[in-house]
Amino acid sequence: MSRLHVVTGKGGTGKTTVAAALALALAGEGRRTLLVEVEGRQGIAQLFETEPLPYEERKIAVSHGGGEVYALAIDAERALLDYLQMFYKLGSAGRALKRLGAIDFATTIAPGLRDVLLTGKACEAVRRRDKHQRPVYDAVVMDAPPTGRITRFLGVNEEVAGLAKVGPVHNQAQAVMRVLKSPETAVHLVTLLEEMPVQETVDGLAELRAAGLPTGALVVNMVRPSLPGEEHLDAAGERTADLARAFARAGLGGARRGGHAERLVAPLLAQGREHAERVRLESGLRAELHAQNAPVRELGLLGEGVELAGLYRLSTELREQWP
Repeated sequence: MSRLHVVTGKGGTGKTTVAAALALALAGEGRRTLLVEVEGRQGIAQLFETEPLPYEERKIAVSHGGGEVYALAIDAERALLDYLQMFYKLGSAGRALKRLGAIDFATTIAPGLRDVLLTGKACEAVRRRDKHQRPVYDAVVMDAPPTGRITRFLGVNEEVAGLAKVGPVHNQAQAVMRVLKSPETAVHLVTLLEEMPVQETVDGLAELRAAGLPTGALVVNMVRPSLPGEEHLDAAGERTADLARAFARAGLGGARRGGHAERLVAPLLAQGREHAERVRLESGLRAELHAQNAPVRELGLLGEGVELAGLYRLSTELREQWP
């Protein structure tokens, strides 16, 4: 069973919202999850209506089942200080490097190093054990970079391990890749039932598989609820006169003044045709996703927007669909 859940998706698909809802869902029945942010946007804090996250693991929510959700905003500079202390015992020398700006310089000129530090911190949380050798967290959920760069982001440790043939950097990179390429990890892709997000999802899924990274579910977010009678919209256009008479009998369209009911029917049918076209498009995109040989999960559209109550509702939807 996966313990590291990496959530990615095209910008605008709601991947941070899905990551937060998944962390809540996985925290059911007394379990403990860690929700990790790596892009420095503080989107998790906004969703949970709390203060900006510090570089420390902090409890931010309790699930419906009594489980706990902790959150961490990983800062690359602080992670590098941890790394230097862990492997080189630099202590105050490491803090001096930070004051001199050397750490910011290093992570800026070497973006690959930044990704190594971010993924390494998340994988460390997966591997961590308490004094009884039990996992500290039952699951770790990472709100990861967008689909366009997720494969490079997760695979950078493999490049680093190849460049550094020996030593702690090589060993750390290899340890991270062992987690990322194991059954403990699943990369979930968030999409909408729209052409560009679905195409990017299909392409991203192929790239992840080609890189040997374990993929999880395709999460279709903001799914519009179906309406009664959608299947009859196409046929309605052939019965304009019948609809006009029905409107007139119902007293709609100013039938007594003559012809107004027919003028009311035309724009309504135009809207109906547009809606029918949208339903057909969504049906085709849904079929394309189901053809990818991956589990597909769907989350409903929150009409009032995403707020804390809506986040818990999405977590319930995910819990009902998650194995």
